[in-house]
Amino acid sequence: MDLITLRSIEKTYQMGDIAVPVLKGISLAIRQGELVALTGSSGSGKSTLMNILGCLDRPTAGEYWLDGQETSLLSTDERALLRNRKLGFVFQSFNLLARTSAIENVAMPLSYAAEHLSEREARERAAEMLIRVGLGDRLDHHPSQLSGGQQQRVAIARALINHPPVLFADEPTGNLDSKTSEEVLQMFEQLNTEDKITIIMVTHDPKVAGHAKRVIRMDDGVILDDAPPTAGASPQTPGGAP
Repeated sequence: MDLITLRSIEKTYQMGDIAVPVLKGISLAIRQGELVALTGSSGSGKSTLMNILGCLDRPTAGEYWLDGQETSLLSTDERALLRNRKLGFVFQSFNLLARTSAIENVAMPLSYAAEHLSEREARERAAEMLIRVGLGDRLDHHPSQLSGGQQQRVAIARALINHPPVLFADEPTGNLDSKTSEEVLQMFEQLNTEDKITIIMVTHDPKVAGHAKRVIRMDDGVILDDAPPTAGASPQTPGGAP
């Protein structure tokens, strides 16, 4: 089953009188349960594509189907609701609230959810997610009391608190050392394998892309290739280049 379908997606920015095309007819499908890396150099269009996939922006032309719903014409409020229900986000900079404990950071998205959980129920679910990512003994710690890897695990728990079918990870290891990066990437693989979460990682790092089961490589607003890492991007072939 295709969870995501893009049909001839274009994105053009208007810079004064000049039209700047960034995405030039992107078509692709991502099935439920895939672990995908979206790669490319700076300016390739991968960040713009992720913003559209994440319903943070809308295309200039084309169709974007997410879990059976066409999203490109949704209003800003409708896209916000869809993001909260269907999508989770993990960023390079963690984006945690500094004066808020791990469990409170993780529980925060629940306040915008349709379930209207009680505070106790929200804390219980947040605690379960933190235990799931190996931080059951850090529930009341603030970000300043956590290592970079632990902060990213809190961010992952927060992204998954509403049980979204899709998780976006934007340069998720950019602020981590190599050992911690490997631990975080193994966690993504585990979540993908055990929980069947569809994960889309945006990265310029071939070592990160090498953890994916499928690598989509972009350049100048188009898809250059789309393959498993052994045939596309890999740690031995940066960016999938031959």
